[in-house]
Amino acid sequence: MTMNILFFIFCLVTNHIHNVGAIEDRLKEDVKLSINSPVKTIHTSFGDIVDCVHIYKQPAFDHPLLKYHKLQLKPNLEIENTTENSSEIEVMFGLDEENCPEGTIPIRRSTKDNLTQKQNSSNDHILMQGIPGIHLAEVSPRPRLGPYYKVSGTASIYNPIIRKKGQISMTHIWVEKGSGDALNKISAGWHVHPELYGNDPATRLYITWTADNYIKTGCYNLKCPGFVQVNKNIYLGGPFSRVSTYGGQTFELSISITQDPSTKNWWVKSGITNIGYFPAPLFKNLDSAYIIGWGGRTKVDISHSSPAMGSGHFPDKISNHACYFRSMLIQDSSRNDFAPKIDQTVSFTDNSKCYGVDYYGDQGGDFGSVVQFGGPGGDCGN
Repeated sequence: MTMNILFFIFCLVTNHIHNVGAIEDRLKEDVKLSINSPVKTIHTSFGDIVDCVHIYKQPAFDHPLLKYHKLQLKPNLEIENTTENSSEIEVMFGLDEENCPEGTIPIRRSTKDNLTQKQNSSNDHILMQGIPGIHLAEVSPRPRLGPYYKVSGTASIYNPIIRKKGQISMTHIWVEKGSGDALNKISAGWHVHPELYGNDPATRLYITWTADNYIKTGCYNLKCPGFVQVNKNIYLGGPFSRVSTYGGQTFELSISITQDPSTKNWWVKSGITNIGYFPAPLFKNLDSAYIIGWGGRTKVDISHSSPAMGSGHFPDKISNHACYFRSMLIQDSSRNDFAPKIDQTVSFTDNSKCYGVDYYGDQGGDFGSVVQFGGPGGDCGN
């Protein structure tokens, strides 16, 4: 679909997604997931092994704060207007030809071969505050306009090249509240994180959370108790079958994080598809969000070069050049969806020679509000 609006040329095919003492417990949890008897096991064409686990036996219900948690199968949210459908979403990052049976959810199996690799990434999170080697290019509505209860957008999907061990590149939306060790945060989007997936450099769907700046709580996907999955076809950590190319076709992920006004659980959706939710009891201080936003981050070991973010190119107002979010929406205390105006936002990059970010506001039509971000990385400092 090719459209010309103002300065934006839009060419796309619309498709839709510790501390050290705590590491040992998380690795045991991974082993537990691997040896449990699944209802069914699926070997995907991407090389992943996916276990179909009974929905009431998923890791979330092992969390002590969720011992008496009542499963919520659907959110109390208005159905969003969208052209996306669930079958397109599942083709992009769901299971291939087989699906999990009703009453089960898919969990990507962790093998013993990559447990050590996950150990290296468990206590040094890209979303932690105050960690060297992390760089970002993000835009957020001003906190004074909150509190916030939703953030959503449609992101272009790329596969930035990871050349060295310890490098990560991600595109995400997030909600957060608190600071320092009291940081409560949820993030969702796509990332390239080879160490988390057995040295696989594919672009994958991910979610992550914490209630204490990743010191003792939180993890990616279903690698620890927390997130409650309800969808039987989409597996977290699944690779995207198609990614965008610079100057060529663009493939997208529609993603949202929204608080259910009744249960206060935070739901993660892709388009109209409910993936699951983070139960309210997990968090010490996330009854609402103080900061929300869109953008990208990279991480690298100190003294090494930073990887590319997004497409690896700076914003230039051409949609199939730099990575973007479009159709950006938020909710404040009114609980009505709206897009922030340019003067209601703050854009930030910590190193403009490596990464850029430009929020263009409302571009009209199918575009809605648009932000572009990313860059080549390189010698970006600490």
